[in-house]
Amino acid sequence: MMKRFPDGWLRGTRDPLGSALGHLERSVMDIVWQGGEFSVHTVQGLLDRQAAYTTVMTTLDRLYKKGLVLRRREGRAFLYKAAIERHELEASMTTGLLDGMLSGGPGATRPFLSNLVEAVGDTHDELLDELERLVREKRERLNRDRR
Repeated sequence: MMKRFPDGWLRGTRDPLGSALGHLERSVMDIVWQGGEFSVHTVQGLLDRQAAYTTVMTTLDRLYKKGLVLRRREGRAFLYKAAIERHELEASMTTGLLDGMLSGGPGATRPFLSNLVEAVGDTHDELLDELERLVREKRERLNRDRR
């Protein structure tokens, strides 16, 4: 039986982006992912907590340097918009995590796979069926390609 820890005991356990982005970065990205272009002032006003203008400006600059937002100059200020959609970032992070796990070989991967099956099976019966279907499809494709 897998040991259960309280929800949120580790940063990012419920939110895949939680481990890649700080709290303010995530809040800013949630605003930017709404679509459109945003000034620092607009983002500051839409945040769910108080943050200094310069803090929001620095955060947007960091997100720009990380390649998560694009910016263009309008007058003396920048306007920011998402460079990547939320689902694209989550997919990229998941791929990186899986690549890292799989590089350790079958023995290192077994705990991850066991935990995945346990977590899915404990909460979502239909997802367990979907996982099984995806494995079957992959095996069929591999067998076809080997012929």
